Amino acid sequence: MPVKIRLARRGRRKMAMYDVVVADARAPRDGRFIEKIGTYNPNTDPASININNERALQWLLNGAQPTDTVKAMLSYRGVMLKKHLQIGVVKGAITQEQADAKFEAWLKEKETKIQSKVDSIGKAKDEARQKALEAEAAKNQARLDAIKAREEEAKAAAEAAAAAEAPAEESAEESAPEASAEGDEAPQA
Repeated sequence: MPVKIRLARRGRRKMAMYDVVVADARAPRDGRFIEKIGTYNPNTDPASININNERALQWLLNGAQPTDTVKAMLSYRGVMLKKHLQIGVVKGAITQEQADAKFEAWLKEKETKIQSKVDSIGKAKDEARQKALEAEAAKNQARLDAIKAREEEAKAAAEAAAAAEAPAEESAEESAPEASAEGDEAPQA
């Protein structure tokens, strides 16, 4: 019975998630499996890979063949390196302590790379958010300046209209007493 370590799809349309499963090679993709050893979510940035490394290593040492995608994920997680080192220990090329030391050094370096990538992505998001806030503030300020300019124009126009009406009222008041004075004089004559 040929055994493969492969992905089984789940999740909704266009938001796929995958289970990393150990299954018979003849079984359907999403069908029967022997053991679920992890999950893979490509929708996050960076993609989240959660695999039980010990069980994956045990299946690899027992002869299970990973698919190309799963092999890349296992390499990313260090399972393939651990298998390589373990084979070296079995053959007597290195000791178990040396293999463990090499794996721990690789693991620390890998975690540093992953953390720096996560930090750079978070920093880029923060910078984009800050630029959007600054652009919005500038747009709001421009809008407030335009409103203030319109209010000042309306105020100046109202003052000009009031100033134009004031002389007209004064001339109307001046002509009105003259007319009343002429009206008073007329009956006496």
